[in-house]
Amino acid sequence: METMKLRAHIGADGILQILTPTDLKDTLVEVVVVVQPLPDAEVAASSEPQAQYNAWGKPTTKKSMTEAIALMRQLQREVALDKTSIRSMIEEGRRF
Repeated sequence: METMKLRAHIGADGILQILTPTDLKDTLVEVVVVVQPLPDAEVAASSEPQAQYNAWGKPTTKKSMTEAIALMRQLQREVALDKTSIRSMIEEGRRF
């Protein structure tokens, strides 16, 4: 059993989102959630940013986001088609 204590923010929509990595995969688990509002003084004092994680459970950082954007731009350049290629593909598709 693993116990975690987290701080989260409930948005104006009233939805609490909890994203946290775990070592468990493809298994049934029981989760207990206790929601307790923090006093205003404690909320003001906790201005430290919360760690955020990507879909694979890895922490996101400015460096990791920059690298991901660079890889997406590289992929976009590699698969980019010029307008004439797209037009010819459309015409070819109409023949069938």
